[in-house]
Amino acid sequence: MWLLSTLIPLLRLYLCGIKVLLYQMFNRTFEMPLPKQKGRVAIVTGGTRGMGFETARHLASLGMHVIIGNEPEEGAAAVRRINEECNEGKEFVFVDLTSLKSVRHFVQKFRDRSLPLHVLINNGTMLVPERRTEDGFEFHFCLNYLSHFLLTNMLLDLLKTSGRQGRCSRIINMASATHYAGEINLEDLNKYSSHGAYCQSKLALVLFTYYLQEQLTSGGFSVTVNAVDPGMVDTALYDNLWTLAQMMKKPVASILFRTPAEGASISVYAAAASEMEGVGSCYLYNGQKTQSSDLSYDSELQAKLWKKSCKLVG
Repeated sequence: MWLLSTLIPLLRLYLCGIKVLLYQMFNRTFEMPLPKQKGRVAIVTGGTRGMGFETARHLASLGMHVIIGNEPEEGAAAVRRINEECNEGKEFVFVDLTSLKSVRHFVQKFRDRSLPLHVLINNGTMLVPERRTEDGFEFHFCLNYLSHFLLTNMLLDLLKTSGRQGRCSRIINMASATHYAGEINLEDLNKYSSHGAYCQSKLALVLFTYYLQEQLTSGGFSVTVNAVDPGMVDTALYDNLWTLAQMMKKPVASILFRTPAEGASISVYAAAASEMEGVGSCYLYNGQKTQSSDLSYDSELQAKLWKKSCKLVG
């Protein structure tokens, strides 16, 4: 029984990966011009390397004031690198996404700046061996989902007041094709399997995306929420894969995997594209609206996860 509970999520995840690679083999990443974003303010979590860094770099090049949220050692270096291309409007604020206390501290520091907030990109994500956070949560569930749930809700009033008709604020959640293999056990969200926990966290983000957009729309607020899927990207995310998968990845990554800049293009598109103005509740892949998993559209599950998450963050 234990073996099956471990192998089934693993096989589902790798099947998703194979499907994505087959798509990427025959389809190029999209490219399109984007309008300047002067005067807009964005927060990008996990913005010090990989796709997060490329997202922050691209948004800064469009004229956005970008705040990178991540660990201090990498944060200052990331800002320096972006400053080599863009002269102003980038800064770093420390946040540990495995600590709800740190998330609250990050929000307070941002509020102290009295800045508006037009774009929130919940990018920070990891795939790691089993561990728990200081708050006792399963690592993937907290870092990939719950901390972003808390961050978004604590910044929601700023996003609401910063958005306006024809110029909405935008929330972008970094999802993944692995959510198709995900399942949610509301009675035991801390349950761990080597790959099932990651899939669960990504499904939670998609469920959260749809439920939050419904609440914002019914309230008449000029804020949109979308989930984005970057495809298979050659980043440090895969450093903790199953050993055999690591061996298989190395020879194909440079050929079939997307670069971090290519992977980041979908987040930048959702954050800045004119055609995404006022458009929410989408699952975006390769510049197109795509069907997410059947389970992600379960409105009852969305509501239950929201209620459970509110209870967990206090």
